[in-house]
Amino acid sequence: METAIGTAGWLVGKVLNKLSDDLVAAYVASSELGLNSEQINTNLKYMQGLLHVAQDRDVSSNPGLQSLLEDLSKKADEAEDALDELHYFMIQDKLDGTQEAAPELGDGIRAHALHTGHAARHTFGNWLPCFSCSRTQDDDCATPIATASSPHNATKVDSGNDDGYVMKLKFDRVAMSNKIKSVIESIHNLCDPVSDLLNKIPHNNTTITLQRPHTGSIVAQDKLYGRGAILEKTVNALTNGTYDGETLPVLPIVGPGGIGKTTFTQHLYNDERIMRHFNVRVWVCVSTDFDLLNLTRQILGCMPAIEKEEHKCTVETANLDQLQKSIAERLKSKRFLIVLDDIWKCNSESDWNNLLAPFKMGGTKGNMVLVTTRFPSIAHMVKVKTTNPVELHGLEPNDFLEFFEACIFGNSKPGHYEDDLTDVARDIAKKLKGSPLAANTVGRLLRKNLSRDYWIGVLENNEWQNTQNDDDIMSSLKISYDYLPFRLKKCFSYCSLFPEDYEFDNLEITRFWTVIGILDSTCRNNKNYLEELVENGFLVKGVVKSNDQYYVMHDLLHELSRNVSSQECFNISSLNFSVDNIPQSIRHLSITIEDIYDESFEEEMGKLKGRIHIGNLRTLMIFGLHNARVANIFKDLFEEIKGLRVLFIGINTPKTLPNSFLKLIHLQYLKISSPRYKFEEMTLPTTLSRLYHLKFLDLEDWNGSTELPRDINHLVNLCHFHSSKELHSHILEVGKMKCLQEIKEFHVKKEVVGFELSELAELAELGGELRICNLDTVTSKGEASAAKLKNKKNLKGLELVWGTKHQTINDDVLDGLQPHPNLRVLGIINPGVAPCPRWLCGDSSTKRLEALHLEGLSWGTLPPFERLRHLTSLTLNNIVGMSVFGPGFSGVTEKSFMHLTAIVFENMPGLVKWVGEPNSPLFSRLESIKFERCPLLCSFPFLECSNHFTNLCSLHIDNCPELSQFPPMPHTSTVTYILVKNDGSRLLYDGKVLSIEGYTLALAFHNMNKVEAMYITDVSHILFSDLQNLNSLRSIHVDRCDGMFSAEHDDSVVLPSVQNLGIEELCITGEVFSKVLMCFPALSQLTIKDCEGLEFLPVEDGGLSHLRMLQSLKIWGCRKMFSRWPKGEVGGGDHVIKPFPTSLKELDISFMSSMQSMGLLSNLTSLTNLRLVSCEELTMDGFNPLITVNLKKLTVDAMHDGQGYISIVGDLLSEIASSKLMHRGSFQLEEIVVDSISAVLTAPVCSHLAASLHTLTFSNDERATTFTEEQEQALQLLTSLKYLEFRDCHNLQSLPQGLRGLSSLKALRIFICTEILCLPPKEGLPTSLGNLNLWRCGSELTEQARRLKESDTWFSVTGSGLGL
Repeated sequence: METAIGTAGWLVGKVLNKLSDDLVAAYVASSELGLNSEQINTNLKYMQGLLHVAQDRDVSSNPGLQSLLEDLSKKADEAEDALDELHYFMIQDKLDGTQEAAPELGDGIRAHALHTGHAARHTFGNWLPCFSCSRTQDDDCATPIATASSPHNATKVDSGNDDGYVMKLKFDRVAMSNKIKSVIESIHNLCDPVSDLLNKIPHNNTTITLQRPHTGSIVAQDKLYGRGAILEKTVNALTNGTYDGETLPVLPIVGPGGIGKTTFTQHLYNDERIMRHFNVRVWVCVSTDFDLLNLTRQILGCMPAIEKEEHKCTVETANLDQLQKSIAERLKSKRFLIVLDDIWKCNSESDWNNLLAPFKMGGTKGNMVLVTTRFPSIAHMVKVKTTNPVELHGLEPNDFLEFFEACIFGNSKPGHYEDDLTDVARDIAKKLKGSPLAANTVGRLLRKNLSRDYWIGVLENNEWQNTQNDDDIMSSLKISYDYLPFRLKKCFSYCSLFPEDYEFDNLEITRFWTVIGILDSTCRNNKNYLEELVENGFLVKGVVKSNDQYYVMHDLLHELSRNVSSQECFNISSLNFSVDNIPQSIRHLSITIEDIYDESFEEEMGKLKGRIHIGNLRTLMIFGLHNARVANIFKDLFEEIKGLRVLFIGINTPKTLPNSFLKLIHLQYLKISSPRYKFEEMTLPTTLSRLYHLKFLDLEDWNGSTELPRDINHLVNLCHFHSSKELHSHILEVGKMKCLQEIKEFHVKKEVVGFELSELAELAELGGELRICNLDTVTSKGEASAAKLKNKKNLKGLELVWGTKHQTINDDVLDGLQPHPNLRVLGIINPGVAPCPRWLCGDSSTKRLEALHLEGLSWGTLPPFERLRHLTSLTLNNIVGMSVFGPGFSGVTEKSFMHLTAIVFENMPGLVKWVGEPNSPLFSRLESIKFERCPLLCSFPFLECSNHFTNLCSLHIDNCPELSQFPPMPHTSTVTYILVKNDGSRLLYDGKVLSIEGYTLALAFHNMNKVEAMYITDVSHILFSDLQNLNSLRSIHVDRCDGMFSAEHDDSVVLPSVQNLGIEELCITGEVFSKVLMCFPALSQLTIKDCEGLEFLPVEDGGLSHLRMLQSLKIWGCRKMFSRWPKGEVGGGDHVIKPFPTSLKELDISFMSSMQSMGLLSNLTSLTNLRLVSCEELTMDGFNPLITVNLKKLTVDAMHDGQGYISIVGDLLSEIASSKLMHRGSFQLEEIVVDSISAVLTAPVCSHLAASLHTLTFSNDERATTFTEEQEQALQLLTSLKYLEFRDCHNLQSLPQGLRGLSSLKALRIFICTEILCLPPKEGLPTSLGNLNLWRCGSELTEQARRLKESDTWFSVTGSGLGL
């Protein structure tokens, strides 16, 4: 009932918001409708208030009220539509200079004519269909855009475009008035009964408390799965004094419901080391009731009493002071551990501090309070500064599968499990995303019936989502949902429309919630609901490489959002969806294009129109681009949509938009995307400019033409236009779009009307960052002042750009471009010899500037920086005449940069010195220095007194050849970025990675304690011993550094942390290399390239088998590497030679003529990736088929030059296929690259590969010319194949004829196959194929590809010579 009340109140609020518009209110109040609008408003507000109050009361037992609320919500929805529609035509009137939808028409002749016309249109509209002609004048009448009962038809109006017209909807006043009157009266009639029932709800109801199961410290699960490492880390931290510096450390253990927080803490609590370390241990389950007095009583009750207690009291004591004194007395001189399990809320920090107060009185070090919670906000509140929460995530796949099996079978698996059920178990486990509670839930289901059919049913139907037990996963997660306030529940539930693992952008989801009506669009300071969802554990934050923040939802929580929104929202995201599963009540639909859609998808989508009311959809979101067939399905299906507020769609041509696109008069959020490959000829639909209610337009992923409709400025309600700078700069008469809050770029164009600087004047809401270009065309201060930049208080960044040839003298244009004092970032680019403006160099009205960029100017005196007290970043680029920078030059003083943290000098051809006193306060504050293209610069203070630059984190020196002497780098351990690049030498350091090439100056290795990877090229002054104290070092790559590993190599230097070693072009012997390898006991990856003289020691000396942790080995171009190893047979039984460690998972041996026997690999049964390329002498001697059992990728290009290019891959695959050691289906091969078509395309081989293979590449097959019938048939067995490639098959004359039968194929690639002359026709290709890629093929094939592309714009054809 809470949801019904909340929804009704929410929708009534939306109606009231519509009625608050003056014109709409005037229309509703007009005598034409005959409504008492004032009374209606009052009653609606009164009912809204009652609904708000009633949300906290128990009204679940009143079915009559429930039904009335549903009726009210439905009518409120209809009213919003009608008033929104009326508002649309009022906007249209204003833009077109008409009065069709004016509130009162008056009594004159024109008013009478308008009344008569509307009445006639309404009458005839009931029996004459309304048609609209298409935009091209040669076509016949097109699709109807309005039904007979609709209050509007369509006509054409001049848009100013070259093609003449854009369609316009006509207003039917009579129908509109009737509709509004009817729905407003219906709502008004519901006000009294709803209000009456709400008033009768008792006021003294108490809030229902969520019930949580109680927990204790006894371990219910004997084994802790997958948490061993984090348990050890936590035990060590608790027992070795890590937190002794804190008076009372608090360590939160946080994670979503069902992730195993309590189980983990139980194992921690009962660990023998913990039990020995802590004298007193207390476990209290807090749950949802954070009662300070009750919790204090429980804690005291768990503590052993002591003799002669001074403050002795019982747990029934109601005096908090006495309880706390008793606790403090019992803990005196004792080390204790307090566990507060499952905290859901804490009323205030004051309550929390009061709870902890008695624990801080003993003075003993090493105490600890552990808190488990599913809410990051609580974890953040309770933790102390020096403790980072233990964040528990889903178990790793292997650990989770082991735990999952234990949940199903306990300790004994049935005999048929491995053969019949293990593959289904793995597939189910993948869906559960590592959640232990989910494993328990599904384990109970599967335990009931151990048949394969039952398990497959559970897998396909996601049956665990429907279980109702309190300890099931969905029930557990839903408790968190029930705990949320109404609006946050709505926010969470609508997240179900987005695909799983979707990375939510703050702006995108906030705009969506605003349009749906959850957030107030008129309020700039809406609560950050995303952050609240994070604090409540429903979302987690992430950061991409560009430092942009995103939010993501765990898959099980995504399933919960789908469950709780199932009557409103539905996401179609799988091949086998059924329309019967979609509730008829849904208003919000999304479709995720993530794989191949076959005929069943088309059939089910065809049924959708009969299942739901398409016209009532509020949201339609299509994620992913799709082919022409799917596009046509969507176009036909959504022909009737008219009530959309949100539309996300990908298009290849405007023709693929829904036929009703112009009728989307309610649309407020539109996102259009298009393919990334070249498609400039595709333009945006002209009708876009008639969507007057549009608030958010997202064209960030639009890759078509940058031309906008000429009357795009008709979008008068548009607030955010998310797109490229180029699109922004093409908006004609942008001043009409007064709601716009951001324009990235504006180009002044004198030759085109509508691009004058004065267009910016009316954009009072403009914020963000604005770049104004072509200011060289502005000739006076008055013209510049017309932009009214001074009034734009929300603008944060401004860049003023003149053309590079601008040479205006005594130019006062800059004075007229004065920004608002709130401006934070300013750039002035190429103003020529124009003087510094008074607002920057005189009165300094821009005192809040934080960043200043000056470029291409010749001011004799720089601005008085000392007045810019907030300036933290300064960039000087191409400042004419500046040879010296520092106090006493160009107006700079010692006080100029009191707060500066970053300074940049770029393209400064005359700059020779930066001068300054060694003790200057500037140096100690600087965090970043950059010099680039300063050819004469020979000195700056850092070179002489680097010790004064204590806060410097970033130093960038590029192309400054006179700067040649630097102190040992990095000069402090806090440096996070260094680039010194000159004349072929380079030093690059980012705190974790050090890359050196030809850099000969000293390095301060003692300041690199956090470096994890080193790339050292062409240097001689670095010794291996220099690296011995780098405890964080994980990876080393050495190239052309012969002096680093000498014959006198010191093997006493051991680097235990290094896991990855790469050497390239080194002159090193096998003996020395063996010594080097002994220095890396933890090595897991080894790469050796182009070490021509390197020979491994004989295999009897151990080979590489001592590297027991090695997982990846890559050896390229070391032709003598295995010259001391056996040729031919390598022995059998106990005498088998095994030079490689069994731990290897990836082996790549390329261009190695000394590799002569497959038997050397016989013990590598853990391989997942095997690559053998150009090993001309390699034979099958000693081959063990079991080395392929775990392979996921196999590459074999090891042809015998002397035997007519006969590859070993044929023998290899046939031996695998015929081996009795491996049954069909045991293969995991997903990707194969081979040099023989005939070796793969046999029935036995393809049968083994059918279930798993998705990528097949034929490379360098010189023998194949055509495909035999047997090969064609074998190819059809590869039902999972998605990517097929032919590469360097120089004699191949044709492609397989049966390509159409490969129903999963997505991409076909043909590279350097010049003899292939013909492509199959489009109907000869599989319908799933979306991409054809050609490179350096014959002209005939290229021309056919071009024609194929032209015949289907949805089909991606790319490659060289196509011109596409």
